[in-house]
Amino acid sequence: MPGREELPSTVARSSKKAQRTWTKAHDSAVETYGEGERAHRTAFSALKHSFEKVGDHWEAKAEKGPSDRQAARSTPAQGETAGGVDANASKEHLYDIAKRLKIDGRSRMTKDQLVEAIGRANDRATAAARS
Repeated sequence: MPGREELPSTVARSSKKAQRTWTKAHDSAVETYGEGERAHRTAFSALKHSFEKVGDHWEAKAEKGPSDRQAARSTPAQGETAGGVDANASKEHLYDIAKRLKIDGRSRMTKDQLVEAIGRANDRATAAARS
């Protein structure tokens, strides 16, 4: 099935470029691996190189590159990811995202805690957008 028809809601609420990135990577992965979870993982890995999840959508990153260890792999495997949060970004950048998402206690958080808190806020925003 073409990626355009399987576009995740968070990507659908994002820029046309994010949508094209996900769709092209998904369709290429389907040709290589077949339809299914692996194609989706590959598409999200490609998306995470240029975009990061902020709330219920994806925004372009200032600098391209993998957002977490999983996205850095040439063939993403099942396992833990940062859920679209750019875990490789600076603490200052993560703090700014946390501020935009109105995360309480952000000034006392470590970088890892900011990544987790942003991930939880993103999940809440995505769930709210589906309602």
